[in-house]
Amino acid sequence: MRIFWTRFTIFSILWVLLIIFQSEQKSLSILCFAVTMGFFFLSSIKKGRFVFYVMISILIFLHGFVLANESFITILLLLYMTTEAAFRLREKQLLLYGMLNLILSIWMTYMKSDPFLEMTLISLFLYFLVLIINRMINERNEQKEIHDQLLGEYRRLKRMNNVAEREARLEERTKIARDIHDSVGHRLTALMMKLEMLAIQNKNIDYDELKKMARESLGETRQAVKALQTEETEGLATVVHLIRKLESESHMFVQFTMKQGILSVPLSNDKSVILYRVIQESLTNAMRHAQSREVHITLGKSATGDISFEITNAIFYSKAFTFGFGLTNMKSRLEEMKGTLNVYQTEKHFVVNGTIPID
Repeated sequence: MRIFWTRFTIFSILWVLLIIFQSEQKSLSILCFAVTMGFFFLSSIKKGRFVFYVMISILIFLHGFVLANESFITILLLLYMTTEAAFRLREKQLLLYGMLNLILSIWMTYMKSDPFLEMTLISLFLYFLVLIINRMINERNEQKEIHDQLLGEYRRLKRMNNVAEREARLEERTKIARDIHDSVGHRLTALMMKLEMLAIQNKNIDYDELKKMARESLGETRQAVKALQTEETEGLATVVHLIRKLESESHMFVQFTMKQGILSVPLSNDKSVILYRVIQESLTNAMRHAQSREVHITLGKSATGDISFEITNAIFYSKAFTFGFGLTNMKSRLEEMKGTLNVYQTEKHFVVNGTIPID
């Protein structure tokens, strides 16, 4: 938006100079300026942009031919519009548009009896530079498109690789759990049955103690099997791992500060997901609205023993903000589990902090 208003300001200044110094009928010149200004705004629309540029050039030429007593500022306006179009038109369109403006400029120079040869040579040189600039811009845009495609493919392959690693890890854990269940579990079950038979035959209370030990061992084995068959999705360590993956995919620099003992704090799967979503939404906001690539995340304990978090990113210019859908949803979910979420900004930083009660 800033770039658009800069371009429009230059366009307006040239018109004002033309009206003040070279216009013979200022009221009609102001009317022409208003019409070209309307077409200039419409040229922001991608569809039909080439037509709007052509209309602007024709109006500038007609104004200069009929209402101006000299051609210099008119030619300068045509050159400026060609330079403006170099950033927004494709190479073939710009070539046609540049040829149109060059012909109009040469014609204007000839009709106004200005130094024809000098102005023509200067115009040819400047329009040639504009075409080179347009080619460089188009090449850069093509490279950017290729880069975005490669980046998207890289992220897709990385997600596929992560999924494959997770499936392989789960398959291995399931195999280990099955082996434990088939060997140790069955042997403990058989041992309990044997002890039960001996206890019935011998009536010895020592067998009851042995049965209790075997039963506890079987219970612990079943818990271990269950844990191995369940994917590790709980705890702050997993949240940190997910944030690191998000960091690599979004090409952001995330600086973690974790207070002592925070990684050992028990946190359920639901609360781990909410903490991850809050950090993810904060990173998205930083990348989308603040154009910031560096984010600071601090995890620790609050005064009441709950988990505290703070996500801070730099902002280049301060402006009013409102709660979007993402942060509003996170705030509601945190309040449902007795947590808190605060969002505010200073002159240089945007801050999201809050607490999550521990299990």
